[in-house]
Amino acid sequence: MAEGGWDLTRRATSDRPSHERGKVYFIGAGPGDPGLITLRGVECLRRADVVLYDYLVNARILEHARAGAELICLGKHGRTRLWSQQEINDALVSLAREGKVVARLKGGDPAVFARGAEEIETLVQADISFEVVPGITTALAAGSYAGIPITHRDHASAVALVTGHENPDKDTSAIDYKALAAFPGTLVFYMGITTARVWTKEMMDAGKSADTPVAIIRHCSLPDQQRVSCTLGEVVETLESRSIRPPTIIVVGAVARLADTLGWFDKRPLFGQRILVTRPRSQANKLRVMLEELGAETLLQPAIEISEPTDWQPVDEAIGNLGNFDWLVFSSSNGVCYFIERLLATGSDLRVLGSIKLAAIGSGTADELSRYHLNVDLQPVEFRAESLAAELVPLAPGQRFLLVRASRGREVLADEITASGGGVTQIVVYSSVDVDSPDAEIAAELAAEKIHWTTVTSSAIARSLASMFGSDLAKTRLASISPITSATLRDCGFEPAVEATEYTMAGVAQAIERANRTSGFPA
Repeated sequence: MAEGGWDLTRRATSDRPSHERGKVYFIGAGPGDPGLITLRGVECLRRADVVLYDYLVNARILEHARAGAELICLGKHGRTRLWSQQEINDALVSLAREGKVVARLKGGDPAVFARGAEEIETLVQADISFEVVPGITTALAAGSYAGIPITHRDHASAVALVTGHENPDKDTSAIDYKALAAFPGTLVFYMGITTARVWTKEMMDAGKSADTPVAIIRHCSLPDQQRVSCTLGEVVETLESRSIRPPTIIVVGAVARLADTLGWFDKRPLFGQRILVTRPRSQANKLRVMLEELGAETLLQPAIEISEPTDWQPVDEAIGNLGNFDWLVFSSSNGVCYFIERLLATGSDLRVLGSIKLAAIGSGTADELSRYHLNVDLQPVEFRAESLAAELVPLAPGQRFLLVRASRGREVLADEITASGGGVTQIVVYSSVDVDSPDAEIAAELAAEKIHWTTVTSSAIARSLASMFGSDLAKTRLASISPITSATLRDCGFEPAVEATEYTMAGVAQAIERANRTSGFPA
């Protein structure tokens, strides 16, 4: 997309016949948290050839789009020109007439102050098929994420959703402030920041008490959610003194005072912490979910990339000769996945493992084996190569070991077993390479000391981070997964702030949580 708008002559790739008519799905993306999109919304998004999305839609929702779909942002304040409503309408019609399936992603719910009706009316006039998939609007999310139930049997039996930004082409306002002032329930103002001086005055002039409780909620459901409490008479001063900017929703009514009691979102142990996850993109989700459950905002910057080995022949030969080995030893969950999947791809199945014994370096590796219904025969208490070697050395004499490994790593396991009389064959089942340079925005955030924590979950990652960020890596607190990784960080000139006591992803998350709780690191 060019900065000045979308070129309607462009074509999105599609597997559908050119004569087949297109369809538009209007999908509510929710208030911000990417987990709040509905299952139906994800299902429709996966069908789309083209996705037109508002800039307020969480970018992680776009991960549900199918590979090859064209993703088009409709502009962002201060960065690219915002599309006009007419341009959006024209694009929807043009794409659908080309036979494309279009996902129109809107923040919140398409039918609540989102101009969805105007776009739908355009499709009706053009005789284009469409479906509307509801989303969670911010007023409802505020009840869950800010501790403000917009209805309450003691305080509010009705709710009114009010726009603070009407159509500028109207001759007069359609809002009856006198009726709103007398409304026996909760008022929720959307887009009310820039017009706050007007609507608060109109409300109070119409008889609404200046002491009415108010909650101002910015970035509802996101890791940087803010909630500010005040009264109706203090709204303008509060917005100006705190420089509160959109996107914001304002709740007016008795229920607003319940937030301090019923709120939970901003009380989680890592709320306000920004944490950089550095695992390979395909494997980062487990740690991200753990940290986000604790309240953190996570950013992703892979330090290494994992891929198939350059040559499968040694692996295939080892698979063909598994009967010659007594032990199959895995030193990572990656090794398990790549080895078993290759075994299956060659036409074999798990029966070829026969009576071979299985050893795993830690619980994560053992868990990966269990996904294939395989139980380990040996797993050390301490999740490190030295501990695994210590367990295998007494069993080594006369035994034959097949070590499944990455393209790089320490030789301690092979050396210890060989020295103890065991026969060792090593096979590389996956390649690990460094990422050459970081994302520019991530680098800028790190340099500006806006990333509180960076997770370091292997020595390879430690070395790659040191190479990518240089001295700026000292501007974030480093969370190391193990003593070996910590030693590598120190060799690179960086001291870890915390070290996991359990050498797993959960251990890293627990170490950060513990440090925040006991040391009071500021957000």
